[in-house]
Amino acid sequence: MSARPTVTVQSCSGEASTETMALPAVFLAPIRPDIVQFVHTSMNKNKRQAYAVYSNEAKGYNEQAGMQTAAESWGTGRAVARIPRVPGGGTHRAGQAAFGNMCRGGRMFNPTKVWRKWHRKINVNQRRYAVCSALAASALPSLVMARGHKVDNVPECPLVVEDKIESTNKTKAAMAILAAIGASDDVEKSKDSRQIRSGKGKMRNRRYVQRRGPLVVYGADAGIKNAFRNISGVELCDVSRLNLLQLAPGGHLGRFVVFTQNAMSKLDSLYSSAEKKGYTLPRSFMTNTDLTRVINSDEVQSKVKPATTSATAPSTKRMKKNPLKNLGTLIKLNPYAKKEKYDGQRAAAKKSTKKTVKRSAAQKAASKDFFSKMSA
Repeated sequence: MSARPTVTVQSCSGEASTETMALPAVFLAPIRPDIVQFVHTSMNKNKRQAYAVYSNEAKGYNEQAGMQTAAESWGTGRAVARIPRVPGGGTHRAGQAAFGNMCRGGRMFNPTKVWRKWHRKINVNQRRYAVCSALAASALPSLVMARGHKVDNVPECPLVVEDKIESTNKTKAAMAILAAIGASDDVEKSKDSRQIRSGKGKMRNRRYVQRRGPLVVYGADAGIKNAFRNISGVELCDVSRLNLLQLAPGGHLGRFVVFTQNAMSKLDSLYSSAEKKGYTLPRSFMTNTDLTRVINSDEVQSKVKPATTSATAPSTKRMKKNPLKNLGTLIKLNPYAKKEKYDGQRAAAKKSTKKTVKRSAAQKAASKDFFSKMSA
């Protein structure tokens, strides 16, 4: 992004625009997926509601599910397990094992409690770093496309639209603006992805799932919320309330963000030490992150000392070889083995070249006569 310090302000009507504005410094922040994932995971836990199994200890006893019976163990001597058993007779329930987590109708193991640690505290600096990384990632078309957004017809990333969009108060006009700036493809993709959830969530007011569409970031609400809030897949956010859960849904960088010109101009002041006391924008420690090129450069290699071999390294120690399989090791142990080996090879070669004596005609006739007598 440092090679392109300006961004074009797009017209709401889709006409060619020559107006440009300086790109805020927050878009030069390092992109750290590890910090974004960590902060997103913690933030996502802060909207959970407590749940636990039924427990009413105000009565003086623990009345949890699976404990509403006067079961007692029968003890030893009855050739049955010592698990508590339901008293009484005349029904199937009588004599059944109770209370245990391995029993039918018994209580669960380690019952859940409402005082579990549901929420997470997150460092302010980490939260700011994650938001800066998510904003910087939204300016890279490769990351936006890798996240699944349809931005083929979008003029550029980040996409900045003139301030007239903030005074739009009709959904029909908002749809026309999205089509003019090339963002309608992503809206249609999100709308078409709506489908019924697989699993039990269908019964728990989470029946449908849908992919995320564009995020519209505005500086002032002059009707823009009313215009965009009913478009399927589109989300809105005030620039002073940027939320990582919206900028990086699922902890994945590269959300397709549409900025208004007013919102883009406020980013520099929002991430300054004047607005955030003593705050400095995160910046990359390396201007060139191609480590292979840096290490192999002439400047670095001319100063590098040659690698030294350790005295205890395995490469400096002689490998122990098997004399039965390695001739060189065998000769070191028994110098006479070389002569024995070569003498054996010569004898084998001489034996293989020995001519065989051919049988005479009389011998062949005697063999045939003997075979004919045996066959008769």
